[in-house]
Amino acid sequence: MQWDKFGSKYLLRLDKEEEIVQEIMKFCSKRKIRSGWVCGIGAVSKASIGLFNAETKEYRSLNLAGDYEITGLTGNISMKDKEIYLHVHITLSDLDHTYGGHLNEAVVSATAEIMVEPFDGMVEREFNEEIGLNLLKLI
Repeated sequence: MQWDKFGSKYLLRLDKEEEIVQEIMKFCSKRKIRSGWVCGIGAVSKASIGLFNAETKEYRSLNLAGDYEITGLTGNISMKDKEIYLHVHITLSDLDHTYGGHLNEAVVSATAEIMVEPFDGMVEREFNEEIGLNLLKLI
């Protein structure tokens, strides 16, 4: 991965075979980014995306392999139990289909261009029993 800083924002370039979620997490950890926004585009060869079932409170996952364009990647950075918590959604497209959902993992096939915009302060999450998810803890 290569990166540069523009004002308060970072532009990351992920390279072939790098895993998007891991690379963003490592980047944020090294720079002590505890809250922020993430967006990006690129191409992947493999991905796992999830869909949360509100009734069963479980994620279902779809694993994809092939050539996919990232037509949209957006999410946020927060903290849970003193660890960085990355919540990212992705939309992937090939020539025949479009897939979208919660990003579990994705391996870059050519490149990925990711913007990280840190927030001042720290946003935390806590598990909500009723919903079954780690929700943002806001005032």
